[in-house]
Amino acid sequence: MSGESSTPGASPRAPRPGTLKSSGTVTKKGDRGAKEKPAPVVPPVGEEESKNPEEYQCTGVLETDFAELCTRSGYTDFPKVVPRPRPHPTFVPSASMSEKTAQDDQRLSASCSLNSLESKYVFFRPTIQVELEPEEKWVKEIYIRGWRVEERILGIFSKCLPPLSQLQAINLWKVGLTDKTLSTFIALLPLCASTLRRVSLEGNPLPEQSYHKLMAVDSMITHLSLRNNNIDDHGAQLLGRALSTLHSCNRTLVSLNLGFNHIGDAGAGYIADGLRLNRALLWLSLAHNRIQDQGALKLAEVLRPFELTHTEVVERRRLLLEKGTQERSRSPSSSRHGESKADRERNPLIGVSSAALTEKPDKTQTSKTLKGLSKKKEKSGESVRKEEKSGSGQSPTQGTPKKEDPAKSGKGKVTIPEQKPSKGKGPKTGNKEKRSLLLESEQVVAEATEMVNPLLEPAEHRDGKVFLPGNKVLLHLNLLRNRITEVGLEGFLASVQHQAQFSKSKSPSKGPVGLLWLSLAKNCFSPQCPAYAMIQELMLPRDPISKAKPREEETVASST
Repeated sequence: MSGESSTPGASPRAPRPGTLKSSGTVTKKGDRGAKEKPAPVVPPVGEEESKNPEEYQCTGVLETDFAELCTRSGYTDFPKVVPRPRPHPTFVPSASMSEKTAQDDQRLSASCSLNSLESKYVFFRPTIQVELEPEEKWVKEIYIRGWRVEERILGIFSKCLPPLSQLQAINLWKVGLTDKTLSTFIALLPLCASTLRRVSLEGNPLPEQSYHKLMAVDSMITHLSLRNNNIDDHGAQLLGRALSTLHSCNRTLVSLNLGFNHIGDAGAGYIADGLRLNRALLWLSLAHNRIQDQGALKLAEVLRPFELTHTEVVERRRLLLEKGTQERSRSPSSSRHGESKADRERNPLIGVSSAALTEKPDKTQTSKTLKGLSKKKEKSGESVRKEEKSGSGQSPTQGTPKKEDPAKSGKGKVTIPEQKPSKGKGPKTGNKEKRSLLLESEQVVAEATEMVNPLLEPAEHRDGKVFLPGNKVLLHLNLLRNRITEVGLEGFLASVQHQAQFSKSKSPSKGPVGLLWLSLAKNCFSPQCPAYAMIQELMLPRDPISKAKPREEETVASST
């Protein structure tokens, strides 16, 4: 061996490590690598597929799709999809169980091995927990907690979540979201089924506090939970603007949970500003925050008649004039579909100025012209179809004055009660032409409902100021464990007293009546203070839960 090593390359039988004999010549290791580089290398099947995860067609089974997409994306260790663990039923001891105690003790002593201890900590491993529909086993809810959801995982979700046709909720708890991954998550939501309406992002503090993007005007989320996200007054300002501004309003969000954050008086004021013109939110929790009397008074103010600002008054006047003009121009046009363009140009209502809304002689003239138009339509051969569309079975002479009533009221609120019967009675028509007319009338209804604005609510004028009736849509308000004193209680007492009187004067079947549940416990006042006692006394008959308890007791007593 020593001789061979002393004369390297002399003997062809013993090539040096790293060399290769080929055609009587010796090549070095680097030359060998250079020659073998262009040779095709066959990668593993999984690695080849990881380059094209888009080619995979999802089956709608989340466990299979997620695992396959993770494998194709190059993941070797990824969370498993498991059913969400349910709480164990209450233990009821029996005689048969007492006989097995000795066997259980033996098994317990024998199970103290390393493997058994590891298996007991499976709960803490990253998983995707799913709530299944009992009968069909569809995925209804997804729970992810305690592991970081990265951009690539969200990309996988964008492929395997849309096929879940019955998905209703996504819950992300402490998953390390960033403002960038939140934007990716928001872009994923429209791809999912229309049944997805509940989103919970708890324990995910963001530097830019961009949670308001979940409450965009086109968002379909109805229930949103943002607890424990370190949201401060700046984040509350963004959320308040998302609830409503002078020109936009969220109309889908029904419940908003902002508990366990850092919202103070300024943030509560921003939320109150968002509630001024929002008529969709029913449930709001601001529990466990830092709200004091100033913020509490602003929240209480929007629950009773409040004064409009100058910009709101100007916007209200503009909306009233615009609404009146549209109603007067829409009344004849809705009953004249199919007329020639020349007939429409002869319409005296098109181009009516806003000043005509306050002049009564013009209204009588327009009503006469409408009657004249209706007589002309009776002579035409297509009168039957157009009458059914415009008046829901009524003649034009019967339906037209009703549509003029809102315009005749002039300065008051603009309502659209006449549009609903046409939607309800429309399906009785049988032929295709009537169905097309029905679709057009439904589009008119949709446009009208989209234009409804809280600034058009009936207002009260006092001392040269305009007052709206206040937010009567909010039913549940939770201010548990804040820093409110008796000063803030007085504001809520005035609001609750006003809403109690309002609900007595209003029939129970006509619209919202205000708060049904108000929580002010665990604040900086004595539970025995008079204001708090009066609030509880006024809220007790309004609470639907307290109303249900006596009924249950009555049914139990009657059954016994």
